[in-house]
Amino acid sequence: MPAKNSRKIYLKNGFYHLYNRGVEKRIIFLDKQDYSVFLSYLKEYLNPKDEVELYQKIEDPNISYIERDKYLKLLRLNNFFGEITLLAYSLMPNHFHLLVKQNQTNSIDKFMNSIGTRYSMYFNKKYHRVGGLYQGVYKAVLVESNEQLLHLSRYIHSQSLALQGEALQEKQPSSCGDYLGLRKTEWLHSNEILSFFSENIPSSTYKSFVQQKDNFFEVEKLIIESSEE
Repeated sequence: MPAKNSRKIYLKNGFYHLYNRGVEKRIIFLDKQDYSVFLSYLKEYLNPKDEVELYQKIEDPNISYIERDKYLKLLRLNNFFGEITLLAYSLMPNHFHLLVKQNQTNSIDKFMNSIGTRYSMYFNKKYHRVGGLYQGVYKAVLVESNEQLLHLSRYIHSQSLALQGEALQEKQPSSCGDYLGLRKTEWLHSNEILSFFSENIPSSTYKSFVQQKDNFFEVEKLIIESSEE
């Protein structure tokens, strides 16, 4: 019988919680470089690709063979700008979470296959291993309400945060810094969720929402199969 969330129903303009973890719960991010590489892939896939500029660079007679090869690879690289909108993410040592909006039917499958395969190739080459890196096919949960969307973002960010008094300290790479106004990542779109909150009312900020300890929304409705250890 297929695992829960492994059978996927893709809807145009649908919101989805995507996640996967290492095979046998193994660590898939061993150092800062691994996190940086995964994030760089997200950036390349989600930022617009300037094909005109790439062609100009390729045709430049003054560039080296290595540079031309790099630009050719970028030109051939899949790009999902306009197809996938990333709302939130967190990267944990043995798993990751992505909250996305799919703007075209079946873009998610192409996107997840691309980043999954590419990161696996990087990881296996770096650590001299062979075989699959992930515990099966990625999981996808269709978001069915605004309530679920908001609490999913809180769940995803809480994975990477530690509460120190009144301060939120980011322990793992995540998009929470964008939501708290600490940075602005060009390929992340937080407005879809932040539009539900107000920075002018302390009790209605996104920060206060993340700090809440209630179980108002059941986690099993967000991720039926837990990706935690």
